[in-house]
Amino acid sequence: MAFTAGDIKKGKTFTWEGNVYKCLDFQHVKPGKGAAFVRTKIKNILTGSVTETTFRPTEKFEDAIIERKKMQYLYNDGELYYFMDMETYEQIPVGEDVVDEDLKFVKENEEVTLSFYQNKAFAIEPPLTVELEIIATEPGVKGDTATGATKPATVETGALVLVPLFVNQGEKIKIDTRTGEYLSRA
Repeated sequence: MAFTAGDIKKGKTFTWEGNVYKCLDFQHVKPGKGAAFVRTKIKNILTGSVTETTFRPTEKFEDAIIERKKMQYLYNDGELYYFMDMETYEQIPVGEDVVDEDLKFVKENEEVTLSFYQNKAFAIEPPLTVELEIIATEPGVKGDTATGATKPATVETGALVLVPLFVNQGEKIKIDTRTGEYLSRA
């Protein structure tokens, strides 16, 4: 479905010059002299690059239909990451370029959300919080109660997390996947 630049809103996805973009911010500008224009901040959803550009309000664009699916992360064979559609049980391989850092707190068999454009996966959303076991960290020292002091800990997925001094190896902790921060003991 076509629309004009005057209809652009925050969060709208569209195709322009052969690429797919999501509007991050926009502003309709009507200067005292000259024609009105739309100033935008857009993100290429396939490459992740962010661009600021202006459009004439009459420029036309096509809607980009983005499909989001809940899928189960199965395994990584060294090159590809495999996900299973929870409804059809179809397995979908995804390259490392799409996964990036998104799976560093996700264990095998956990549910994630994949975003697709024309049946091609371009983004992965892990759950907001996960529970993981600490497999390596320095032992806590009795009496060491400095407020806000942290130490590095390796969790079962191999990711490094800063945890309070009282947390020990073998304990399960909750982690915010957006920031990678320790939330609490599980």
